[in-house]
Amino acid sequence: MNPSFPAGRFLAFDTSTERLSVAVGNGARVWEHEGPGAAQSSSTLIPVVLDLLGQAGLQMAQLDAIVFGRGPGSFTGLRTACAVAQGLAAGAGVPVLPVDTLLAVAEAARLDLQAKTPLQEGDELLALLDARMDEIYTQRFVWSAGLWRALGPCQLQRPEQLHALAAPAVVAGNASAVYASRLSAWPTATQQHAALPTAAALLSLAPQLMQAGLAVPADQALPLYVRDKVAQTTDERLHAKALAAHAALQAAPP
Repeated sequence: MNPSFPAGRFLAFDTSTERLSVAVGNGARVWEHEGPGAAQSSSTLIPVVLDLLGQAGLQMAQLDAIVFGRGPGSFTGLRTACAVAQGLAAGAGVPVLPVDTLLAVAEAARLDLQAKTPLQEGDELLALLDARMDEIYTQRFVWSAGLWRALGPCQLQRPEQLHALAAPAVVAGNASAVYASRLSAWPTATQQHAALPTAAALLSLAPQLMQAGLAVPADQALPLYVRDKVAQTTDERLHAKALAAHAALQAAPP
C-alpha cells in the first residue's frame, strides 16, 4: 500500500477482464485471491469475498469502504462488480470507491516495477487494455508527487491509431501481447510491462482516494462504459438485481 496515506480496512475486487481479482486489506496485511473471471465472476465473487473476510477476521460493516473496478471492461464483468458492490455496501452500511480500470493497470504496473526500476518523478505511463472487437482502451498517466495524474480521459482506439502517440516511459497492460504485430515499435527506452487491474492495486490506491473524498454511497456504484451500450436485456437486468439482492443478504448482520 502507498505509505504516504494511512492504511485502512478495505475490500477490493475487479471483474473487468478475464481474471477475477479480490483482496481484503486490514492495515498492513493483505489477503488475496486470483482466478478465472469473465462469466464465472458472477458465481464465484461473493463466496471468495466472504472467505477472504473470514481469513482477515473482519465483518463487512467494519470496512472503511468497498473498492471496485468500475470500468471500462467486460460489460458482464462490470455489471457483476457494480451489483455486488451495491448490494454488499448497502447491506453493511459502508461507502464504495469506484476506481477506473486503467488507473488500476497503472498502479499494478508501478507496484510490479518498484523493486527493479521504480518510476521517477514526471514519468509517463500509457495503459492499454484489450477491448475486443479490434479495439484497445487507452489512457495516459504521469507519476507526480507520489500520485498518478491522468493526462486525459480513457479512449477507445484501433491498434494503428497508437502510432501517432508520443512514446511514454512505460507501456502497461495486456494489449501489446494481443496486437503486437499492429502496434508501433516503442523505442528501446520504453519499458513494456504486462499488467492487469488487480485488487492489490485497488487496495494501494484506496487510502488516497478516501482522503480525496471520492467515496460515494452504495447506489452510486456505477459502471464506466467507454464503448456505448446503454441498454441491458431483460435477463441482464434480472441477473444484476439478483446479484445485488444476494450480496445485500450476505452483508446483513445475523
